[in-house]
Amino acid sequence: MGVQRIMGAETEFGVISPTNPAANHTVLSATIVNTYDNLAFSKHQKTAWEYDSEQPLQDARGFAMKREEAHSSQLTDEAYELTSEDIAAEALKESGMFAERLDWDKITMNSILPNGARLYVDHAHPEYSSPEVTSPQDAVLWDAAGDHIAAVTIATLADSSAKTGIEPINLYKNNTDGKGQSYGSHENYLISRETDFDYLTKVLASFFATRIIYTGAGRVGLGTDGDKPGFQLSQRADFFERLVGLETTIRRPLINTRDEPHADREKYRRLHVITGDANLAHYSNLLKFGTMSLVLELIEQGKAPVIQLTDPVTAMHTVSRDLTFTQELPLANGGSITALEVQQAYLEASLDNNPNPDEQTREVLELWEEVLHLLATAPDALADRLDWAAKYQLLKAYVAQGIDWDSPKLKAIDIQYSDLRPDKGLYFKLVGLGRLKTLFSAEHIKKAASEPPEDTRAYARGKIVSTWGNEVISANWDTIVVRNPLDITTYRLTMNEPSDLTRRTIEPYLTNPSAESLFTALGANSHTY
Repeated sequence: MGVQRIMGAETEFGVISPTNPAANHTVLSATIVNTYDNLAFSKHQKTAWEYDSEQPLQDARGFAMKREEAHSSQLTDEAYELTSEDIAAEALKESGMFAERLDWDKITMNSILPNGARLYVDHAHPEYSSPEVTSPQDAVLWDAAGDHIAAVTIATLADSSAKTGIEPINLYKNNTDGKGQSYGSHENYLISRETDFDYLTKVLASFFATRIIYTGAGRVGLGTDGDKPGFQLSQRADFFERLVGLETTIRRPLINTRDEPHADREKYRRLHVITGDANLAHYSNLLKFGTMSLVLELIEQGKAPVIQLTDPVTAMHTVSRDLTFTQELPLANGGSITALEVQQAYLEASLDNNPNPDEQTREVLELWEEVLHLLATAPDALADRLDWAAKYQLLKAYVAQGIDWDSPKLKAIDIQYSDLRPDKGLYFKLVGLGRLKTLFSAEHIKKAASEPPEDTRAYARGKIVSTWGNEVISANWDTIVVRNPLDITTYRLTMNEPSDLTRRTIEPYLTNPSAESLFTALGANSHTY
């Protein structure tokens, strides 16, 4: 199997109106979603998100959290709607902002995109959830496509500001506002339902605590508020408080237990990973998805090393602050180990488990091996591949000139690195100067923003909504409902197998005048009102 499995990413973007920092973030997020929805679909009716199959309170440990005990952010099976209070709270509405551009009675809070992704309002943030893919390389590509979509949207808003009355909105691919709030960059991996969850937890605790040495995006400031001077590897590390739990926005756990597969529940579990930083660097992202896939392969085969740290959460905080990669982490059975040694153990097990790797698996294994070697010998050499290293190199140049780590200038540089405007973001400037390597060209990424992966059900979702948008009533990851435009029949297509309904199956039907023939051929359930 190697690195191949069903996977995807979710990115909550930081959002702000630079001319009105106090603007309501939910309204700003809705503006982003509606702007891109109008760009992606020149004419089609609003497609509702299908919530029937969502089960956000089901716990992998064998029980379900009571609804009354859940934090509001966990209730993702309910449509989030703008209230009159949200709109009234927007200070600029009275001066014309939003009034001319958006009809608040017909606001879109969810959009299923032509590339099979979802763009929606996740309370105070616009979120891009990438389509399902089958390799870490594709996960990097379609995650980068979300960054392109964000850039196109904010450029459209800026260019049309004078005409529409909507002032510019900026988006950032980072994980904290520097004021004690964090927002997520999540990964999803489909694993076998037979996987022992206790074993998985024991293995992943030390893996998550230490993988930030190559997946971290880098952050100026220590502590959740970032008020202590310094630099650390991870933007998310300080926000984790316990080992295991169902929540994602409060009491954050290293191992999230949400059991919501969006697929055949008898066969699959979706591992929802919330410990990752939001990566712009392609190689950081490839390592994030690739090494995780390899470790999951070890877990499913019962071959993963079990390295039990005394306190994985504290270890994660320690590792994030250790720029020498030599800090000893206490082990539960006595003794200690470094983050590099933990990662080396997982690498060696993965190498032994893949003696004749395919090309994609070989790429990840070789990169993992090289990066661990350089972290031990010459970490500065990784500034051309890893987010935290590229950012740290920039910042050290200013510190060498006498600027202190608690300087607002350094925090501004930190934020500017994640700015998704290609002409402003420091990440994009480093790429343009050849100082950061990429895996995919800008044209390749642009294509992925409009075209779905060809080898998963995302192809069906993306092509159906872009070809027959006016017939689509609702959709989600595993369900699409369409209506016959000529009578009163509706069709519900259930997509329990993520690797089905690929280009080979769907493409022959795309020239048909309606979706009916496709849905009939696929055996969709029909209903006549």
